Amino acid sequence: MAPERFFLELTPPSELLRDAPHVVIIGGGFAGLRAAHALAGKMIRVTLIDRRNFNLFQPLLYQVASGLVSQTDVASPLRVMLGESKNIQILLGEVDDLDPTAKEVVFNNRRYRYDHLIIAAGATSSYFGHDEWREQALPMKSLEDAYAIRRQVLKSLEEAEQTPDLERRQWLQSVVVVGGGPTGCELAAALNDLMRHTLERDFLQIDPQQCKVTLVDPGDRVLRAMDPQLSKAAGDHLLEKGVELLLGGRVQSIEPGKVVVKTDSGERTLEASTICWTAGVAASPLGRLLADRTGCSLDRGGRVVVEPNFSIAGHPEIRVVGDLCSYTHTSDGKPLPGMAGPAVQMGAWVAKDILASCQGESHAPFRFLDFGSMAVVGPLFAVANLRGIKVSGPLGWLLWGVAHLAFMPANENRITLLTKWLWMIATRERSALVITEASS
Repeated sequence: MAPERFFLELTPPSELLRDAPHVVIIGGGFAGLRAAHALAGKMIRVTLIDRRNFNLFQPLLYQVASGLVSQTDVASPLRVMLGESKNIQILLGEVDDLDPTAKEVVFNNRRYRYDHLIIAAGATSSYFGHDEWREQALPMKSLEDAYAIRRQVLKSLEEAEQTPDLERRQWLQSVVVVGGGPTGCELAAALNDLMRHTLERDFLQIDPQQCKVTLVDPGDRVLRAMDPQLSKAAGDHLLEKGVELLLGGRVQSIEPGKVVVKTDSGERTLEASTICWTAGVAASPLGRLLADRTGCSLDRGGRVVVEPNFSIAGHPEIRVVGDLCSYTHTSDGKPLPGMAGPAVQMGAWVAKDILASCQGESHAPFRFLDFGSMAVVGPLFAVANLRGIKVSGPLGWLLWGVAHLAFMPANENRITLLTKWLWMIATRERSALVITEASS
C-alpha cells in the first residue's frame, strides 16, 4: 500500500502575499536560481524546492576533482543567495510525484499546491544502457562525484609512492577519461597537470613522466561541438602536455581497473586505477514522470518537448527549463544546448513571462542570445568561439576565466576562485588535496 501523503499548507512569507499567485520552482540550479532571482521582491509568492540546500556551479567541478578548489568555492547556500527576498521560501526535499489536475507537487510525503510550476530539475550522467559501468567508471555531475574522483586519484598516488612493483605502480599512476566533450577535456587536462607537475615535488618515489592520462572518444576529434580549428588546437595542446587521445574508440566493457575499447584497428585494453565517465547525460527522471502524468512528449534523450513559452501542451501553467527541456523553437531548429548560458536565459525569461501574465501584460517572445562556447584544456590555455571570433591559448583562458567569474552567482566565490587561480599560476600548488572518506 502506498504511503499516506499529507497536504502541506504553509503560511505565506508575508501577509501581503496571502492571495498572491504561487510559483513553485523545482531545482536550484542555473535556471531555477535565475527564475527565483527574477521574481524576487515581486508580488508573487515563490517556493523553491531542491534536494540540496546549495547551488552548484557545475562547470568548475573538474577543479574540485583535481584538488584546485574546495566545495565552498563552487557551492553557494540557497538561503544565503535568496534570504533577503521576503517573497521567496526555500524547502529542502525531493519531488517524487506530480498531480497536474490538482496543481500539486508531492515531496517529503506531502502535497503542495501551486498556481504556476517551473521545473528545472537538470540532468544526470548517462551510461547509454550500461548502468553496471557506474560502479567502475566515476561520473562527474555532483560534488560527491568530484570528491570520489579526487579521492581515488590521490589514494592511488599514495599507494604508488610505497609500492616496489613497477607494473602496479604504472597502473596506479594511470587514469582513463571517457568522453571528449568540454567536461572530459577539462578533467583530463586538470588530472594530467595534477599528476605530472603539481605533485612532482611532493612524491619522491613517483616518476611524473610515468603518469598517464588517456582520453577516449568515439569521434575523430575532441570538442566535436566546437569549430574544427579550435578542436584541433585543443587536441594538439592535450597531446603536447602528455595526454593520450584515443579517438574513434567505442567502449565495449568496463571492469575494475580496466576499459576495453573498440577501434578501427581492433580492440584495445586500457588499464588504470582511476576511470572517469563524462560521455553522456540523461534528463532528470522528472521528465518521464511529467510525461506519464500529462502525456507531454519527450525527445530521444528523455527531455521534455516544450512550446515557445516553455510550457507543455495542455498545461500552460507548467514550464520546463534548463537541461530538462527540449527547446527547438530556434532559427535553425536545433535544440538549445544543455549549458549554463541557455539555462540562465530560460529561467529569467520564464519568470518574467509568468509575472507579465499575472499582471495582465504582454511579454516579448523568447530569443536566445548565443555568446559562444569555450573549454579550458590546461593551465593558461583555453579555446573559445565568441560569436565567430575564435581564440585559443592564454587569451582564450583569460576570456574563459572572466566568463566563469561572471556566471558565478556569489561574489564571495568570485574572490576566492580568482585568488586560488592566481596562486596556482604563480606556484603550481593546489589547496584542496586532503583525502577524506566523506565529501568535505
